[in-house]
Amino acid sequence: MSGNVDIKLIKSLKEKKFRDLNGLFTVEGEKMVREAQESGFEIVRLIHRDEIGEDAMKKISLMSSPSPVLAVIRKPEDKPIVVGDGLFIALDSVRDPGNMGTILRMADWFGVKAVFASQDSVEFYNPKVVQASMGAIFRVRAQYADIPALCRQFRAAGRPVYGTFLNGENIYGSPLSENGLIVMGNESNGISAETAAEVSARILIPKAEGSRAESLNVAIATAITLSEFARRK
Repeated sequence: MSGNVDIKLIKSLKEKKFRDLNGLFTVEGEKMVREAQESGFEIVRLIHRDEIGEDAMKKISLMSSPSPVLAVIRKPEDKPIVVGDGLFIALDSVRDPGNMGTILRMADWFGVKAVFASQDSVEFYNPKVVQASMGAIFRVRAQYADIPALCRQFRAAGRPVYGTFLNGENIYGSPLSENGLIVMGNESNGISAETAAEVSARILIPKAEGSRAESLNVAIATAITLSEFARRK
């Protein structure tokens, strides 16, 4: 490791503007680094605590106790969006890193083909998203898109576009396809009006009679929705 120059660069990757500027992000921990090594992501630098010392590792680590290893990884380039078979997820202004990371894990678990997010959603390579994904960030295609335009693209290809709404049709009695796009909305405001206009099938996760809960966490709602789609196969 070439002195302070590398340390300064890696420390800067804690901030989104520098991740965007350099096209790089970091992961920490033996499991996460191993996931990165086994993926198709380009590892720019692999740094071991034993090689640089505890003090230097503390400077570049985001953890309270620095992990034994840290990897600097290049962000993948976006690919053209092609509507194919299977289920895809679109996230309309999902802002919480924990939710985003968990949704990526759900997508990985249920075999979702890709997760698309609006530009105002939280960054996929935010350290908290990366950690919460538990390695799914390396296995699930994740990229940004114009969500209303994406919905139109799916509909033009003859694929249903599902959206979760409080006034939707009970998901447990609704016809569900193995192919299509599932839109999940913002934690506070749900799916935006512009995106809602492009949804072809409104679905609802029903709550128990007498429940006073106003809504479900978006990550939990995604898990329930994907589970029902999987059950119908």
